Amino acid sequence: MKKYILPILIFLFSLNVTAQKDRNKIHALKVSFITEQLDLTEQEAQKFWPVYNDHNKKMSNLKYQEMRALRKELKSNIETLTEEKALEFLKKINSIELKEHKYKQEYAAKLKTILSAKKIIKLRVAEEDFKRKMLERWKYHKNNHRQ
Repeated sequence: MKKYILPILIFLFSLNVTAQKDRNKIHALKVSFITEQLDLTEQEAQKFWPVYNDHNKKMSNLKYQEMRALRKELKSNIETLTEEKALEFLKKINSIELKEHKYKQEYAAKLKTILSAKKIIKLRVAEEDFKRKMLERWKYHKNNHRQ
């Protein structure tokens, strides 16, 4: 049994390292894509990227930590959920959604001090285009690796 533990740990560690490399690669592609689409000046880029990264970090924490914990708790209790507990979950969900809305408003206000309205619109379009391209790429690789 002991002789299997080390290879398993090495395998799991390598998966984590690979996933981190993939995330870093995707982030670099996104930065390059958005920079090109927005045609950011050096001054704009210096102000924009810290705000952009901070916003994405906040939204990620909100969506993937707070909501994931809530979903996990809800999933394990869904069958025995009382009306009182359901109302409590709804309040928590509403609170998270309000936080998300607040973060988006703060982000929009900060962006307006850095970019023109036209570039903010271009940013939204570029983000959607990037997501679509990544999804298409994922589907392509998924379909080609099945065969």
